[in-house]
Amino acid sequence: MSDVRVVVGPGVVADPALLSEVAEREFAALGVKGSIRYARTVGELRPDGGLPVILPGPDPAARALMSEPVGPVVWLDLTRDDRVRPGPDALHVHGRGVDGLAWAIRHAVHRTRHHARRIRYGPHPDQWADLYLPPAPLLGGSGPSPSDPGLPVVVLVHGGYWRSIWAADLMEPLAADLVGRGFAVWNLEYRRPDLNGWQATTEDVAAGIGALAAAAEPALDLDRVAVAGHSAGAQLALRAAADGARVALAVSLAGVLDVREAGRRWLSSGAVRAAMGDDTRTHADASPLARLPLKVRQLVVQGSGDDLDLIDFSRRYARAAKESGDDLTYLEMSGDHFAVIDPTTPIWHTTALALTSTLARHL
Repeated sequence: MSDVRVVVGPGVVADPALLSEVAEREFAALGVKGSIRYARTVGELRPDGGLPVILPGPDPAARALMSEPVGPVVWLDLTRDDRVRPGPDALHVHGRGVDGLAWAIRHAVHRTRHHARRIRYGPHPDQWADLYLPPAPLLGGSGPSPSDPGLPVVVLVHGGYWRSIWAADLMEPLAADLVGRGFAVWNLEYRRPDLNGWQATTEDVAAGIGALAAAAEPALDLDRVAVAGHSAGAQLALRAAADGARVALAVSLAGVLDVREAGRRWLSSGAVRAAMGDDTRTHADASPLARLPLKVRQLVVQGSGDDLDLIDFSRRYARAAKESGDDLTYLEMSGDHFAVIDPTTPIWHTTALALTSTLARHL
């Protein structure tokens, strides 16, 4: 594998030692070689090999470079900029602060290790899904049996409190882990409501799940599809199931499952109101808790070290779902908000085993 080459452009406002600390930590965690250097001119920002992660800075000429066809660059802005449309094969990570450097490096490495086929389900730049397929059916172990009539599929729906600074790259570690277990993975991107409105978001999740059938991939068993969402993505996933999406299992990973109460409690600085407005009917329609029974098998996963409100939502939702007659498994283990999407954690390992067991017997 090529080295990761982080290039910091002129005018980037960040402590150089801190950027180096973040980069070195990620290089070590990912088992790659890497370097970080500081460009004095815009010309020095152009990628020159390796796996480029470039912080362009404020110079207009540097920012214009982001839309040019310069290859698979990960462009990183520490601040938010929704106007950027990166060139072909490029990704724009923005608005995540200094920690965005970690996400940018992870994506640069992930895309070289794990091949995905990008399939668009609409004309907007955010209407796509990455389809991952195992190189061959897994034999033995905990993976699906090679005698099964096609691969079970896990649709991944990222969270981020419905804000556009967060994107499908959040779920790439899970995609890699699930493919290694013998699943096909459909990592779904969608228009976020802060830029496109709430209706666009709900329409995209439904259309994105439905586009699986149009992918014309004979290796997939469309009778064994799970939709798994993280945080706000869990609300979208379970909402899609309530609306009749063709899924055998709906999975909440630290989900926002009581939208009405999340709005009342001003969760994440008013994320519900920012995404959906003030209409309480919209909040009720969007809330998985208010839509029970879903009449779909469910797995609700919650870290015990997460936000106390999310623990409250998950526990109350699980009780109410069972009382409504839904088939639901509740899994609460040690872990914070991101442990449920970290393949190295016990809570994710247990979740993956539950996914395997449930989809294996859904025939």
